[in-house]
Amino acid sequence: MESTYFKRFRMEADLGPPRPGPQLPPGYRFVPWNEAILDVHARTKYRAFRDELDALVFPCLASLEGCRRLMHEIRRKAGFLPHATWLIALGSSPADLEWCGTIQVVNDRGRNGMIQNVGIVPGHRGQGLGSCLIEQAFASLRCHGLRTASLEVTAENCGAVRLYKRLGFRRTKTIYKVSDGQASESRTADLGTPCIGVVAGRAAPALT
Repeated sequence: MESTYFKRFRMEADLGPPRPGPQLPPGYRFVPWNEAILDVHARTKYRAFRDELDALVFPCLASLEGCRRLMHEIRRKAGFLPHATWLIALGSSPADLEWCGTIQVVNDRGRNGMIQNVGIVPGHRGQGLGSCLIEQAFASLRCHGLRTASLEVTAENCGAVRLYKRLGFRRTKTIYKVSDGQASESRTADLGTPCIGVVAGRAAPALT
């Protein structure tokens, strides 16, 4: 079986001092984490990533069951940060509610929040929801004393890379990830700033 290599960037941002929270477009609202909506995160993640390049890089994102396993894995991590894990919903009643975006974060290296996934469902992109999710997570991390946030992104996802740079992320490492559709490994090339560990199953953001 042939393997495919994907070039990915690890990026990090200083959280800085507190600032006003993000403003969602009319009709949208943030929904904080609770155990009862773990599966909503999984279903939203699946809808955001299933048709994206990221589902090739991380095959678990190509199926609903894979996304469920990934969410359970994230939830079980010792550093899981529920206060920095959010959904975006559109609508106010169960009859018209749409789940539009998801983000999860874990504590890495004590003062760093490692973003696991951030995805926006097709049909809700282009409205700044991805930026809002990240800024909302930033606000939660600041309130709990974390100093930096980091993530990984597939280099070909140029729109996401540009967005992260606008939000203050800088590239710290290049990772060459090999995927054969079943198993994967990573090879890294330092760019001068230490960044420890690669979280299994983390995906490049599917957003615009």
